Amino acid sequence: MIIRQATDKDAEQLMNLIAHVESTSDFMLMEPGERNNSVEKQTKMIEHFNNQSNSTLLVADNDGLCGYLIAIGNTSIRNKHTAYLVIGVHQEIRGQGIGTLLFEAVEQWAKTVGITRLELTVVTENEAGVKLYQKSGFEIEGTKRRSLKINEILYDEYYMSKLL
Repeated sequence: MIIRQATDKDAEQLMNLIAHVESTSDFMLMEPGERNNSVEKQTKMIEHFNNQSNSTLLVADNDGLCGYLIAIGNTSIRNKHTAYLVIGVHQEIRGQGIGTLLFEAVEQWAKTVGITRLELTVVTENEAGVKLYQKSGFEIEGTKRRSLKINEILYDEYYMSKLL
């Protein structure tokens, strides 16, 4: 298993992985099929993150992409030290340590670029996600009430962070 920065060559595999994660997880922001994606759009997204000094797109590669973690850095002077995280792991290998490896890698990356705060949100009912994030050192800061509507049901999200 290699955790590395995504390249243009990963565009199609990453596009397919993101679509798979969104179709097999009940708690992603986007509905299955909602994302209007293409290899060209995915390539531009990879290039965008690779050209930002405080953003990155990491992938877990095991003879094919099986996980991703996007760190979206802020651009204002006052919050440039923070990055918002989005993570996804292929359904067949969730719970096997890929998420932990991705979090370890993003933390190492963050320290090299001056990021001192990582943050994310997670649906409160996503017990596996909350457990992974807490295992990785994230703490719950608060609750975003009725933040998402999934299948006509309103869900709360925890706002979580890790200070480096």
